[in-house]
Amino acid sequence: MSTKLKFGLLLPHFCEYGSAERCIEGSKKAEAYGFDSVWIRDHLVFEPHGMEGEDNTHIEGLLILAAVATVCKKLTLGTGTMISHRHPIHLAQSMAGLSTLCDSNIIMGLGLGTFPHEFEAAGHKKTTLQDRANIAKINALLCRRFWAGEKISYKDDYYDFKDVELKPTPSKKIPIWYGGGTPASCRRAADYCDGWMPGRIPTATFNKMVKYLEEQCKLAGRPMGTTGAIPITSIDKNRDVALSKVNVKGLINEGNAPSKKTWVKPASGIFSKVEDIEGLLMAGTPADIARDTKRYEEAGLNHIVFDLRFRYADWYQQIDLLGQEVLPAVRA
Repeated sequence: MSTKLKFGLLLPHFCEYGSAERCIEGSKKAEAYGFDSVWIRDHLVFEPHGMEGEDNTHIEGLLILAAVATVCKKLTLGTGTMISHRHPIHLAQSMAGLSTLCDSNIIMGLGLGTFPHEFEAAGHKKTTLQDRANIAKINALLCRRFWAGEKISYKDDYYDFKDVELKPTPSKKIPIWYGGGTPASCRRAADYCDGWMPGRIPTATFNKMVKYLEEQCKLAGRPMGTTGAIPITSIDKNRDVALSKVNVKGLINEGNAPSKKTWVKPASGIFSKVEDIEGLLMAGTPADIARDTKRYEEAGLNHIVFDLRFRYADWYQQIDLLGQEVLPAVRA
């Protein structure tokens, strides 16, 4: 049976190879190959994760998507994920404006953010995990109301404004996907979002979380949300070469971090080899990537976004390998 899985790319707008030209030209190639979507990260004060180097280049993601929208008419534009350091009026206006620039669909991934300093830099006085969770939900609910054309007055511990109405409203409905890989993220997705996108996560953990998400959606009386994932990806002539391009040690160590305590552990009880992080990392030949992608779909994935951040030096070649060999193999 042919796949219903959708395929996306994380654009190179950050770190050493961050480039608007690469994002635009890569998006044009992706559209020509039949990819479904392109995605950006979101940061205010960007600090690279330890495993991705030290270059703090970061081109504003919504500007990149706006540029892509002028040259690509079929691709869905996604945020993986927006961090709620923006004021909800600004966020709603920005996403609605992006929607009017293109005929394509927009997906707003939304998350808590990893770094409290970004919220502090934006002027937020309350930056605890619970505060950021509150802010994310408030942003999601207010965005939907603004997009529906409501005139809104609102006041709480975080925001205070009166009689605000935004135009234009989005040209199409903008689904909101919750970004995060924990049980709490599944609960939030089931509570007020349309989908769940955990980023990079081992397939075994993804499988477990999808079942939990289904349970939470049933408890909330809501339909099952769309599921996405953004695995680190590296393709080459053989698996050893593909792995040599990736910070495998850094990715393995990530699985042992306290923040990943809910991930499914290997039999040894600790992440120690590349097989332990299958799904978080997809590296190998095109046939290997196609196989691992199919396994992800079997685990309940609806939309895969290939994260080529370790291969941005070979960005166009990687798109060619995905477009010419992986997508046809999975779709066959």
